[in-house]
Amino acid sequence: MRTYVIGDLQGCAHEARLLVDQIGVDAGGDASIMFVGDLINRGPQSLQALRDLKQWQTESGGRVEALLGNHDLHLLAVASGAQSASRSDTLDEILAAPDRDELVAWLRMRPMAIMAAGCLLVHAGVAPQWTPMQTMQLAGEVQAVLRGPGWIDFLATMYGNLPARWSDTLTGTERIRCIVNALTRMRLCAPDGTMDFAHKESDAGPPGSNLVPWFDLAGRKTADITVAFGHWSALGLLMRPNLLGVDSGCVWGGKLSAVCLDDRTLLQVDCPEYLKAGGKK
Repeated sequence: MRTYVIGDLQGCAHEARLLVDQIGVDAGGDASIMFVGDLINRGPQSLQALRDLKQWQTESGGRVEALLGNHDLHLLAVASGAQSASRSDTLDEILAAPDRDELVAWLRMRPMAIMAAGCLLVHAGVAPQWTPMQTMQLAGEVQAVLRGPGWIDFLATMYGNLPARWSDTLTGTERIRCIVNALTRMRLCAPDGTMDFAHKESDAGPPGSNLVPWFDLAGRKTADITVAFGHWSALGLLMRPNLLGVDSGCVWGGKLSAVCLDDRTLLQVDCPEYLKAGGKK
């Protein structure tokens, strides 16, 4: 069975269907498909995208799965009343849907990280101090909170940039927030692993800064395993021996990409420019 990883949908349900159809034909209908998060928001069909993912995941018996990205967590926070919607959100159709509660319940059970076909899948990044096993364990801590009775209380305190650097001594809300920020928001870091959240529109730190992409940090403890991630459309499709960046800017007029983890086969569909480049991400 072949395993594919697909980049950020952000509400582009039509393109997702086209790509899943390609995978079904290519893989004889028995492929595993892993979406790296940001299923909704910004694009034109967030409700349909969420319904499709729920149906595919259920009907496939788990062969289709989706990670939680920052936009997905934001929906959980807005839907639960823990946070207010942003002006740039396109979540109203989901929030008004008759199956809203069912969709929210399904979404908050999704994982924060996945091991598939010998690869580690996350939405945004991995702190340089984390081994693959530790990454899965820490993702599990967040999952336990989101699936537990205190999930709304955490979502009310989830937003914030601090602490910006991982420490094994972190506890409580600060610990969970730091894990969430690394897994769903991280792009650039200082050499000591301190996360920077100010620069979002480029593929590198500003001139004169010491910021580098998280995956280029020296001594990163996941360097010996292939890590697949999305979240960073400014990078475009990035394929290295031990790294797959699969956010190819679907909602920005780029492509929706699927990479086979077994042999690096690439499948793509073209996407209209639903949002102008440079808009809020």
